[in-house]
Amino acid sequence: MILKKNLVFLGMMGSGKSSIGSLISKKLGLKFIDVDNIIEKVTGMDISTIFIRNGEDYFRNLEEKVTIKILKSRNSIIALGGGAFINEKIQKEVLSNNFSFWLKWETKILLKRINRSKKRPLAFNVKDLELIDLIKRRSKVYSNAQFKINCDNLSKTEIVKKILKINELYKNPSKNK
Repeated sequence: MILKKNLVFLGMMGSGKSSIGSLISKKLGLKFIDVDNIIEKVTGMDISTIFIRNGEDYFRNLEEKVTIKILKSRNSIIALGGGAFINEKIQKEVLSNNFSFWLKWETKILLKRINRSKKRPLAFNVKDLELIDLIKRRSKVYSNAQFKINCDNLSKTEIVKKILKINELYKNPSKNK
């Protein structure tokens, strides 16, 4: 299958961007790129270590460079890091040249999925109220995505089916007439 635009997944940490993106890539026979994994390979450190050693500003600058480069590729399924879409340059590139999917979950479900995860530097050792505030702030930005997938009460298979159906409709608009 050839895509004119990449399919880009965004959402909070723990929303399933990597697992859903990987499943979609297998279904479509396309390359899957997890931006956080690329950053870890480039630096030789996991994301938490980058935050601890170099700080969030360093990470966000590196994330911008890596993400913009990846977004210029074609025929790919891309999982952004949880905070990447907050960056205006990344957001502009995603919205102008790709199909974007926000994997949206209820706040209470996200809290259970990410709470106190050592893998997630912005979630480790923070109170629920701080995470709720982060989810609310990011959700306002995520809502700019072209497609919102309400994932509550859906299995991974059901989420994948929804995304594939949307992709098919927009890939072949003549079928909609």
